[in-house]
Amino acid sequence: MRTEDLLAAIATGLWRWDSVSGAVAYDAEAARLVGLPAEAVTLPEAAARACFHPADWLEVKAIVQLAVAEGTLAEARLRIVDEKGTVLRTVRTRSRPLTRGGSDDGYYLLGTLQEVPDPLPGTSAGGPPITGDWRRNREVFLLDAGRALAEAMSTAEVLRVAAGLSMPGFSPDGLAVFGVEGERISVIGHHGPRAGTDRPLHDIALSTDHPAAEVVRTGRAVYLPTPEEYRGRFPAGWSPGRSRIRRSWAFLPLIVAGRTIGAWMAGFAHPVSFSPDERSVLTTIARMLAQALSRTALQETERELADGLQRSMLPADKPDIPGLTVAARYVPTGGGLQVGGDWYDVIGLPSGRTALVIGDVQGHDVRAAGIMGQLRIAVRAYASEGHHPDAVLSRASRFLAGLAEPEGPDDRYDPRFATCLYMEVDPVAGTLDIARAGHPDPAVRLADGTMMLRPTAGGLPLGIDPDTDYPTTRVVLEPGETLLMCTDGLIETGGHDLETGWDRIREVFERPAAPDAGSGGLDSDDLEILADSLVQAVHGPPSHHTTGPLADRREDDIALLMIRREAEVCLVGPGSAPVRRTAVTVAQAEPERIAGARRQLRDMLHDWADPDQVESAVLMLSEMVTNVLVHTDGDALLVAEVSGRHGTRRLRLDVADSSDELPHRRRPGELASSGRGLLLMELLADNWGVDPRGDGKCIWYELYEAAPDGAASSSPDRA
Repeated sequence: MRTEDLLAAIATGLWRWDSVSGAVAYDAEAARLVGLPAEAVTLPEAAARACFHPADWLEVKAIVQLAVAEGTLAEARLRIVDEKGTVLRTVRTRSRPLTRGGSDDGYYLLGTLQEVPDPLPGTSAGGPPITGDWRRNREVFLLDAGRALAEAMSTAEVLRVAAGLSMPGFSPDGLAVFGVEGERISVIGHHGPRAGTDRPLHDIALSTDHPAAEVVRTGRAVYLPTPEEYRGRFPAGWSPGRSRIRRSWAFLPLIVAGRTIGAWMAGFAHPVSFSPDERSVLTTIARMLAQALSRTALQETERELADGLQRSMLPADKPDIPGLTVAARYVPTGGGLQVGGDWYDVIGLPSGRTALVIGDVQGHDVRAAGIMGQLRIAVRAYASEGHHPDAVLSRASRFLAGLAEPEGPDDRYDPRFATCLYMEVDPVAGTLDIARAGHPDPAVRLADGTMMLRPTAGGLPLGIDPDTDYPTTRVVLEPGETLLMCTDGLIETGGHDLETGWDRIREVFERPAAPDAGSGGLDSDDLEILADSLVQAVHGPPSHHTTGPLADRREDDIALLMIRREAEVCLVGPGSAPVRRTAVTVAQAEPERIAGARRQLRDMLHDWADPDQVESAVLMLSEMVTNVLVHTDGDALLVAEVSGRHGTRRLRLDVADSSDELPHRRRPGELASSGRGLLLMELLADNWGVDPRGDGKCIWYELYEAAPDGAASSSPDRA
């Protein structure tokens, strides 16, 4: 005898539930036990749930979840109800969860159903009692539905929640939401099976003889329990195909603050009498649905307004700069009108050069966005007049400070400041004249892929002190190198600080890209891909795995601007490697910049084979620059260069000053605090020397990369 025949002989049915698709399959006996025709059938979860008492369903759901977690047998008792909620019988189910092919992506439940006989008079029923009543469980359903609708963040999400509602005992198999626009209504969302003439109309005049139009006109619900009543009351809106799909319809108004904003249609594949309890549930759902749709529509309108405001103030397109490739991104992350003041701009100058600007106005509101627009226009105007970078920022700071002054006695004093990085680019020489107002330093991707921060002199953020000076730093962008300017949103989004944020960016910025025609750099398409990758690393799905130490910090808008200098002028031969080079000026008045120079050197040598050599290089740099600041009256110009192939590279570091006094060997005593500079050079450097120049001198040293075993590698550059 087959298993199915044996189970049928003992009045036991089989059922199967797929947790991924939600489909529930019954064999003939199981279908009979749950009140369906005695034939095998597969139903969606909502339709299958309607066969059971709502209180029992909520109770058994927790039992099944525990069995899935523990891998044990789930056993429960369920009351089977009809469309009116009358209990037909009580069944007992035993089921076991089965994983889907050994994966963790969902599971199957395979179980049996048996009818439980009613207890004899004077005896107690075996098994745990089933608690709850019909009205109470409708309240539970309404609470769950209200919470789900309140958590929906968009109109599409509200419609998805509404489509998934399974009402106790009379779940609709289709719905449509109509919105009002002028004297017409249209379908803004629908769900469920539709065919031929049953598909809802997408544009209806309010005067049309249609249930949805009447609901909007009158503000009163329309219940159509039978096709005959639908055809009799609304003959113009009736079509014969409707009765082949659904047997009952409910049209309810969506009312917010006394105003009808639309209509909701719930269609049922089985007859529904629309009892007072059922009408009460439908009316409550319609009210919650109207509130959710009104709220999400307002949020989407505010977000669209804010995005349009900010994007209208960004450059319409990026100008073509000979010798340079430009890529830019702007990503708003606020909600509603909580908008920021991030912006960037690319400005053609009267000199034929190009200015790049990026900034961030304090605050996340409409005023911040408005100030951003005014400040952007002011910076563009000052730049177009031909002012140098320091003068542009000085004028912009005075302009922003003036905006905070109240115009009348009733105006509130609301000072704002803004950070800004202004850069004037000479694409032919590759020079960048940078002025910085409290903004993060730029980062440079060298030709071999190494990322280095470029410390630049700077002043206070704009608007704090109108008389602040903004010194200019000149940086050379070598052919094949890429420079990144960004707002703090790119660095700190996800709870990061400056250190951890730059580490996260470094992982993406240093990834190798396809080289173009032997240049070793990025082509224009690769630069666009790199810009997208940077945004994804901090704002997309990959960022959820890299939360920083300041997880409670609010999110911020993101703006970034990248330029790459074309590399055709520095083609290298077969077997050659790109050269790493950096230059830093340490002024007499800024000895603290020695720490930045040490950090840059460490970044250049991040993949050097011998860590001890890296420490030696940093120690000699500190000694050489400190000697210039102590023993001369000028600034120190440091140039570091790494050349050669990995494993056999050479580091050459030059420190130049304007003094013509050459260093001389000294014999310091044991307690002396100075005089050991040349001794350190002899002990630590592979090669060093002092070169007199017409305007001063240059002291230099060379280190040759050690082999992995610690022995010095052979190098053709070694003296």
